[in-house]
Amino acid sequence: MAESKTRTTRLTRAALLLGGFFALDKGVAFVRQVIIAQQFGLSAELDAFNVANNLPDMLFALISGGALAMAFIPVLSEVLNRDGQKAAWDLFSRIANLAFLVTAGLAVVVLIFAPQIVRSEVGIAPGFGTPQQDLVIDLMRLNLVATLIFSISGLVIAGLQANKHFLLPALAPILYNIGQIFGALILAPQQGYALGSVTLPAFGMGVHGLVYGVVIGAILHLGIQIPGLIRYHFQWTPKIGIRTEGVAKVLRLMGPRLITMFFIQLIFIARDNFASRLEVGSVTALTYGWMIFQVPETLIGTAIGTAMLPTLSELAASQQWTAFRRTVENAIRVLVALTLPIAAVLSFGLRPLLSLAFGFDDAGTDLLLWVTRAYLLGLAGQCLMEVAARSFYARQDAITPLITAGINLTLYVALGYFLSGWLGAPGISLADAIAFTIQAAILFLLLNRHLPVRLRLEGSLWRGILAALAGGGATAAIVWFGRGSPVLFAIAGLAAGGLIALPILWKELRILLRL
Repeated sequence: MAESKTRTTRLTRAALLLGGFFALDKGVAFVRQVIIAQQFGLSAELDAFNVANNLPDMLFALISGGALAMAFIPVLSEVLNRDGQKAAWDLFSRIANLAFLVTAGLAVVVLIFAPQIVRSEVGIAPGFGTPQQDLVIDLMRLNLVATLIFSISGLVIAGLQANKHFLLPALAPILYNIGQIFGALILAPQQGYALGSVTLPAFGMGVHGLVYGVVIGAILHLGIQIPGLIRYHFQWTPKIGIRTEGVAKVLRLMGPRLITMFFIQLIFIARDNFASRLEVGSVTALTYGWMIFQVPETLIGTAIGTAMLPTLSELAASQQWTAFRRTVENAIRVLVALTLPIAAVLSFGLRPLLSLAFGFDDAGTDLLLWVTRAYLLGLAGQCLMEVAARSFYARQDAITPLITAGINLTLYVALGYFLSGWLGAPGISLADAIAFTIQAAILFLLLNRHLPVRLRLEGSLWRGILAALAGGGATAAIVWFGRGSPVLFAIAGLAAGGLIALPILWKELRILLRL
């Protein structure tokens, strides 16, 4: 029992640490996007930049981001606990070497076939005009430099998290955003910014400066984690050894995870394919709406899911299924209860803040608002996915998430095609919300079949709905009927909605603190 209390306390501390740094990261990312929006607006040039990021991001996510991390951490944790740090770093080196070589090979393919990838009817931007497509090709090729750096940096995150070190991996995305801010403030503008008595220099690179900022951010992302490698006595092994036991096990898990991540990344490709056929600014509205949605999703779902994976992996390895079920169940209760009111409060309180932050005209602000609202309908489902998927990977089961990801992609493409023609860009984000919520529900139904006792919500769902009605209603009333500054009333509405929801969720908040 004492060991269980120690573990859950450590998990809570890790989740709160990650949540805090994720909040800081999202704050810096929001500043970055505001700076970029103020410079480029809902323009064809910014649409091109956002589309150009997708394929390099896919390579990173597949090779050394989500694909390997999910498959890597359970195996690395097992080796670390069983054979010690030296053996764990040997496995890490072999996987990192392989990831870099594969990423480099795929980057060459993208470099050569970029025109076909962009212009094809099933490509990433078939609806753009030729000059805009040429810009996408140029930016995408340049972005591959950052992808090569991330092929190592993403794995370093997994290696440090397997050692239960979360601080430097949490700092890395913040520095990545700082690099991008440098690109947006210094490299992109045609003339410098005046900050008080100081005028920042400008290099006049335009949208290309944003990509150079991405490369600088990637270098910082890797550099901040090097002290962690030193602290945990990392020793590089210049080998791969595909038939080595640990490497083979990671690859067995990675195969299904790779396809799973490919399905997930295809959603972003399909999103921009649909949006490129809509009005100018649709791609950027979806990108920014996703970024706004990701703030609560990351602070709650990703923070809890990331902190849980090493613990769930330990519990699964030692077959402590009762403790495993209790940990997952508590996470579900917290996520369901918190995400519903957060989505409601944000939906009713965001518009004045979006108008102030991004400076779009009324039509552009309304487009971004409805895109974001549609994403927020899926906040609970997305956050539950963070825990559901990790529950299966902790059991070293990568097949079940793969099957449900295929269902998710099929639903998304069908719904996105239909809803984008009916509702425009908000229809695309609504398709995302529906598809991910259905996938989360399927995963938990399947997880219940493998646990000794069924997962229970014990009133958390109803308290979440009640908190959403009370908090969302209060926010809407203050924003709609307030007389004076819309921004001040929006802030007041968000604060009042949150405060009204808190007492209703007190039980789940206590669970969070002892998760």
